[in-house]
Amino acid sequence: QVQLVESGGGLVQAGGSLRLSCAASGRTFSNVVMGWFRQTPGKEREFVAAIRWSDTDYADSVKGRFTISRDNAKNTVYLQMNSLKPEDTAVYYCGIKLYYSGLPKSPGDYDYWGQGTQVTVSS
Repeated sequence: QVQLVESGGGLVQAGGSLRLSCAASGRTFSNVVMGWFRQTPGKEREFVAAIRWSDTDYADSVKGRFTISRDNAKNTVYLQMNSLKPEDTAVYYCGIKLYYSGLPKSPGDYDYWGQGTQVTVSS
């Protein structure tokens, strides 16, 4: 059974930084796609970033501000978020896609999800 546990969310002022972590367990994760999504009430889950090995992809809204990375030895993926804006406020979810077919941006392409971590950016 694959399990994902996010951490690192919190309250930060606009312009500040946070680093989210997603720890994975249940199988070998070095060859899978891992992604970060976010969701606000009443809206669909939105793609933020994805990574497989050194390949990465980002939503246009976070390019240049967010960086996704992974530590395969720790089965952990990170999302470094800088220059945060109030519109970045959301619950952030980590997802995993077990079989590679590019870096998908649709949440329906991911196989497992974590419970989410709240990020709140005050103006």
